[in-house]
Amino acid sequence: MKLIIHDLDSRFDELIADRCDRSVMADGRYAPCQGCFHCWTKHPAECFMKDSLQYACRILGEADDVAIITRNTYGGYSPDIKNIMDRSIATSTPFSTYRKGQMHHTLRYGWANSRKVIVYGDITEEEKDTFRYLSERNAINEAYKESEVIFIDDLSELEALV
Repeated sequence: MKLIIHDLDSRFDELIADRCDRSVMADGRYAPCQGCFHCWTKHPAECFMKDSLQYACRILGEADDVAIITRNTYGGYSPDIKNIMDRSIATSTPFSTYRKGQMHHTLRYGWANSRKVIVYGDITEEEKDTFRYLSERNAINEAYKESEVIFIDDLSELEALV
């Protein structure tokens, strides 16, 4: 399954729908992660908050290929995308293992194929370096076989990338 997580407005709904099996729109109409870890311990892979992100970690965990489209925010994800990533912590378990020579949480859903992050908006070279590093670390932690970050100057470039 191909999943697209994005913070784009409704002008891009048709493009997104045509390019994936599932999508999650980061519209900010959900609660931030409370850090209770119930999605790890009491209700595996399900958030106790009954909103549009209640099953976000299951959706993300079951995806083979993930594309994240985000506005740059100081070399990181937009706040709404970051919120989705935070609410998806239960794609792993509270237990630990070694992956690529480093300690990481064990996977609830196993390895995924690819993770592509498409970044738009004003961005400096330093922010690009920060974003590359952040995305690389996320890809290792979330166990993707392939990962890439693409920076675009204009949203019209999206059609060729997703």
